[in-house]
Amino acid sequence: VQLQASGGGLVQTGGSLTLSCQLSGHTFRGYGMGWFRQASGKGREFVAAISWDDDFTDYTDSVKGRFTISRDNAKDTVFLQMNNLKPEDTAVYYCAQGGPPYLLATSYDAWGQGTQVTVSS
Repeated sequence: VQLQASGGGLVQTGGSLTLSCQLSGHTFRGYGMGWFRQASGKGREFVAAISWDDDFTDYTDSVKGRFTISRDNAKDTVFLQMNNLKPEDTAVYYCAQGGPPYLLATSYDAWGQGTQVTVSS
């Protein structure tokens, strides 16, 4: 199983980025997908999740209204559209396959390598 995340980078406060994560070597359909992040010196934090059928999405409070998670089952890819970025969004972002429950990192069986997002003030 391999999850390849991409789309990170350096952006100014208020800017936007879209993260992508493509799965290979395993079934994409039928499984939930999540995004987590880890800032320097901090633990891994849940960001967003989407159910296998798109019927359910969830977000941590700090990104509600700014981030949108979506998936394209035909392309085995999950996306995280991030708008109005803030310096506190700076972290390494990881995609993962698994859940529910979606909030818990231990619910996920496969993880991507992470992509760095840096938001300058």
